[in-house]
Amino acid sequence: MKKVLLIEDDVTVRENTAELLELSDYEIETASNGRLGVEKAKKILPDVIVCDIMMPEMDGYGVLEELSKHEDTIDIPFIFLSAKTEHKDIRKGMDLGADDYLTKPFEEEDLLSAIESRLARVSIINSFKKKKNVQQPGDSSLNGVEDLRSLISKNELLEFRKGENIYEPGKQASFFYLVKRGVVKAHRMDSQGKELITELFKDDDFFGNISMNNANPYQDFATAMEDTQLYAVSKEELHKILANNGRVTLELVEILSNNLSGLKEQLMGMAYGSVRKKTANTILLFAEKIKKHPLKSIRISRADLAGVAGMAPESLIRTLSDFKKEGLIEIEGRNIKLVDSQALKNIM
Repeated sequence: MKKVLLIEDDVTVRENTAELLELSDYEIETASNGRLGVEKAKKILPDVIVCDIMMPEMDGYGVLEELSKHEDTIDIPFIFLSAKTEHKDIRKGMDLGADDYLTKPFEEEDLLSAIESRLARVSIINSFKKKKNVQQPGDSSLNGVEDLRSLISKNELLEFRKGENIYEPGKQASFFYLVKRGVVKAHRMDSQGKELITELFKDDDFFGNISMNNANPYQDFATAMEDTQLYAVSKEELHKILANNGRVTLELVEILSNNLSGLKEQLMGMAYGSVRKKTANTILLFAEKIKKHPLKSIRISRADLAGVAGMAPESLIRTLSDFKKEGLIEIEGRNIKLVDSQALKNIM
């Protein structure tokens, strides 16, 4: 059972959050202020720390700075849970080395997802370290694409706000990217100026141009669909890694080939599929890529849905209205809730 240290001065929030985590099969330790939190973290060495920012004795920033000074606690995943919602506060927390930042009031699912993803990342890194420990001296080979992810994740973390371009057509393709968290869309414009979304990338996905020809520019846009964090590796560095790791090269080629196969199916569907089928498949695709439970809401713009489906926004809106009347989905503002995902899959 994984151990979570919850540092929170508000009694109600502390007790409710602790109960939530206990019901999710975590062992919980709590502290009522930053100073006590630091002492307990050093003593029990939890698997992950969830910490408020505004607290007596020592604030959350101070807690993170203090724990970052000690070898035993520096690598413990650290998640801020705070009512401070301004971008500068979030930026400060991430710059100090926090792994995630959730704002109050928070969704239970968001907190559990943040903890699970941080623990999974630690598990991958530890696995990578173990593999390196059994290698012969001087052997720098990687054992698979997961090792490549771990290696790239040691690079500088880049942050993009929702709607911000990561790259655009005509720019030199100098980097290859790994998504830490968020969703990125690859898209381009047709001759009529209509956006066509060609691919979606989620947590742990690779994307970018890995052509050996450095003169090849990007052919499309890559844009963050929500606040997104990426790791970037230069094409030169990536080529050196792949040149010495044939197994990793084959696995990466397979992943990228699967992406192309999915793109081909999407384009065929856009060309020949019915409006209803295109719309249903697109909703299901977004639900899968954004990793939402089938009965949870996905927040996505009509324009992005239309771009992936390859249809006019007006046609999409009419079809969504039909789906709502048929009880397949519910629509609340920009949120779409899947009511009957199986029925959507069966649409012809």
